[in-house]
Amino acid sequence: MTDRRSVRISSRKQPQQARSAELVAAILEAAVQVLAKEGAPRFTTARVAERAGVSVGSVYQYFPNKAAILFRLQSDEWRQTTELLRGILEDVGRPPPERLRALVHAFIRSECEEAGIRLALSDAAPLYRDAPEAREARASGDGIVQAFMREALPDAPVATRELAGDLITTTLNQVGKRFSETPRTPAEIAAYADVMADMFCAYLAGLAHA
Repeated sequence: MTDRRSVRISSRKQPQQARSAELVAAILEAAVQVLAKEGAPRFTTARVAERAGVSVGSVYQYFPNKAAILFRLQSDEWRQTTELLRGILEDVGRPPPERLRALVHAFIRSECEEAGIRLALSDAAPLYRDAPEAREARASGDGIVQAFMREALPDAPVATRELAGDLITTTLNQVGKRFSETPRTPAEIAAYADVMADMFCAYLAGLAHA
């Protein structure tokens, strides 16, 4: 049995010229299309190369295997999520409950808008989730959440803040994934996000007054 932790998922090299960057962009766009159409079980490097209109060898110049392609798609998604977290949670001009509510709405809306590719990436996660690169990518978002928790719950014990941050992010991810599996209208998304935000804000308020 292959040890997934030893599978190489880093790109072979980074594109240095505009033409190379365009090739990588075409490969990644093709990968998104193949993943959305075929799903994780039928995702192959050959299918990506065919969709991109390039040789398999061209793909291997930048990605050593299909796990590396999938991890690149996932890491791009994680990066977007991290930017979302930072842009909302680090906005000190708004009180913490308002920021948390804005985050819930933005996150649930994003989950629903990109449900197809995110669900497919979730199915493909066993190929790369235990790799060091994956753990490092996830850690950056965790730091933003914990910094927010220190601001929202300044008098709470560290263990309480860590638990609260983990509970909120885990719930957002898991419930958001489940909710987005069914097509939703904007009104449904807004109503659902409102209820979830109410729950989180009440939870933090209770911890603050404990």
